[in-house]
Amino acid sequence: MTCPGLQDWAMESESTLWNQSFNDSLDINPLGYKCKFNEGFKYVLLPVSYGVVCVLGLCLNALALYIFLCRIKTWNSTTTFMFNLAISDTLYVVSLPLLIYYYSHGDDWPFSIALCKVVRFLFYTNLYGSILFLLCISIHRFLGICYPLQSLRWGQVRYARQVAAVVWIVVIGCQLPVLYFVTTSDRADRVTCHDTSSPDLFDSFVAYSSAILVLLFALPFLIILVCYTLMVRQLLRPTTGQARLPRSKRKSLRMIALVLVVFALCFLPFHVTRTLYYTFRYLDVGCTSLNAINIAYKVTRPLASANSCLDPVLYFLAGQRFVRFARHSLPPVAGHKMVLRNPSTLDSEQTGNSPGLSEDSKDARL
Repeated sequence: MTCPGLQDWAMESESTLWNQSFNDSLDINPLGYKCKFNEGFKYVLLPVSYGVVCVLGLCLNALALYIFLCRIKTWNSTTTFMFNLAISDTLYVVSLPLLIYYYSHGDDWPFSIALCKVVRFLFYTNLYGSILFLLCISIHRFLGICYPLQSLRWGQVRYARQVAAVVWIVVIGCQLPVLYFVTTSDRADRVTCHDTSSPDLFDSFVAYSSAILVLLFALPFLIILVCYTLMVRQLLRPTTGQARLPRSKRKSLRMIALVLVVFALCFLPFHVTRTLYYTFRYLDVGCTSLNAINIAYKVTRPLASANSCLDPVLYFLAGQRFVRFARHSLPPVAGHKMVLRNPSTLDSEQTGNSPGLSEDSKDARL
């Protein structure tokens, strides 16, 4: 004889477990991992955040590309790096509608496995492309501020184009394994597009991710910190005959702060939580700890995507003419050649100093 209360409790428990399994992560169970993750929050967080990044990033980067291609007639090194950065961001944001659909439908990927690989590939290509182009911009400004004479040679546009080409080759080459590792899996009536790998390849994937972490994040971040430390020390040196910092120096300090904010907000939390997540899975820690770090990792993914919206802010800090072009939609006067001039030379001309000798001219041209 079956007790009615016990039967009701069993039915309720079964219903609870079924609902939990529906809301839990599909990233692990279809591939044979032991833990289930409570990830119901990501089906709201990721579609909403990716939607905001998609709209803002597409508008800002489309405007930036228009200005680079149609309004700025003479490019310099920083313009070249920023243009490539905008290309990288644009390629990523146009892929976001697929992820928005995927997460809003509860981890259901209706597209091909090839498209799943491409979407994950574009995410990491944008992520590390942004880091390396920010590194290029930072080194260029470092040379312009701390070694202005040497920057006249190494800061030429033809060198910048060559460096940009090398960056694309390095980033694409380093991210090609993503196309091999990323896979999909079936579960009931849905397909999951994973951002890691199958269990049999996970150890190799962790080794690969660790190498990428050091090569494309930790090392560039360290170089940027060293460059910016030396730049700040140079910029804060008192200028003879001036009681306050010149405008070009204040602009350089703002750009230093902005790049550091991008790293601190977008790149650092993502890499820390992802590294911990992979490490916990590799060490086979308990499900409670793994679930906690998995939540933190998923929360930082939108932050990593947000760099596509923050990068264009750098362009608007690049110079007064860029801002003027963005504010006014009228085309330039026919026959008039518009050039992004060095802000430091503007300050120098106003004070009557030689641009090549003034302290302000050490600011990198934008």
